[in-house]
Amino acid sequence: MTNCDVAIIGAGPYGLSAAAHLRTVRGLDVHAFGEPMSFWERNMPIGMLLRSGWAATHIADPDQSLTLEAFRAASRKHFSSPVPLDRFVDYGLWYQRQAAPELDQRKIMRVELDEKGFRLIPEKGATVFARRVVVAAGIGSFAWRPPEFTGLPSSLASHTSEHREFQRFSGRRVLVIGSGQSALESAALLYENGAEVEIVARARQIRWLGGLVSRTIHRGLGSEVSKLLYAPTDVGPAGISQIVARPDLVRQFPRPIQDWLRKRSIRPAGARWLVSRLQNVPMRLGRSIVSASSLGERVRVRLDDGGERTVDHVFLGTGYRVDVSKYDFFAPELTKSISRFEGYPRLSEGFETSVPKLHILGAPAVWSFGPLMQFVVGTHYASRSLLRCVAGKVAGDRVMLPEPIVAEVG
Repeated sequence: MTNCDVAIIGAGPYGLSAAAHLRTVRGLDVHAFGEPMSFWERNMPIGMLLRSGWAATHIADPDQSLTLEAFRAASRKHFSSPVPLDRFVDYGLWYQRQAAPELDQRKIMRVELDEKGFRLIPEKGATVFARRVVVAAGIGSFAWRPPEFTGLPSSLASHTSEHREFQRFSGRRVLVIGSGQSALESAALLYENGAEVEIVARARQIRWLGGLVSRTIHRGLGSEVSKLLYAPTDVGPAGISQIVARPDLVRQFPRPIQDWLRKRSIRPAGARWLVSRLQNVPMRLGRSIVSASSLGERVRVRLDDGGERTVDHVFLGTGYRVDVSKYDFFAPELTKSISRFEGYPRLSEGFETSVPKLHILGAPAVWSFGPLMQFVVGTHYASRSLLRCVAGKVAGDRVMLPEPIVAEVG
């Protein structure tokens, strides 16, 4: 058995940033698990461009030295905003080598409550006992598949997160469901790879980031006014952007206002650089799917206006719905102990759950800390908040854990 003070589960931006910050606490034994940047590398499409701007795409580190600029200089690879996916993945891997070089890439299969902390069972090797656990496991478990597509195999209908490349859809008819960035960018990439694409969405119009209002502010009212209305975090519309950039402020508002801020800030929308790439892709807006059924090796989809489509494949750009009970590594009794609201954990200072010394970072923290937590830029607030909490409780955490079992030889 192995003992540690803090175990971190996940090695994406939030997990790596948490590891980098907690390692600054003298005497704190931090053990981080996971394959670095695995979701970004395996579940995001080749050719994708990040929606967030340059300033909002840095992964937070304690010294503010592991920036995109530093990586660009070290790698001698020129790129700019919008940041290409492959460059961001390379940046994350570079960050890991600098900030968390001892990353344990084993997968954690189960986390159980223990009398003096937590018991972590990896896919292979010894059990790990940790006084405190930080979960930064990302959104892969939360991909949303509408019930109308439940009976269809993935060969006919699949979530956008299941695809890396699109060449195999060349010459095939594909229906894309959704009006957010993943749906719109998938449609563009499908079209550019020779597919016959149509978009269907409930939204009556596509929202484009950097629309008329923001362009008027940026160009017409000057940079100083723009800075007053838009935070560099690049989340939320004018005015609201400055509020959601401050999670401590967001938490002071009554719950209805917090919910309104969240909905206004993370509504389905597409980056403006997709407009020209989708000008030849037909869109059926203001419509929803009422049924979907297999028709041999094709899919028949019926819309709420009675219209039908028979296609070779359906891409579900239907986003993600947070529900921490879907983290399959949580033991059932641990899941039951986490206070939740509609799948979101209720988190206190330091992103701590109702289970003492269990913290959850990233998208699951949106309900408690606001929409910033759904983006890479949220690592700056989350890691500092976690560090303050853990550093302040290190002395209280110094309790004895079970001693490692050593086999007698001879």
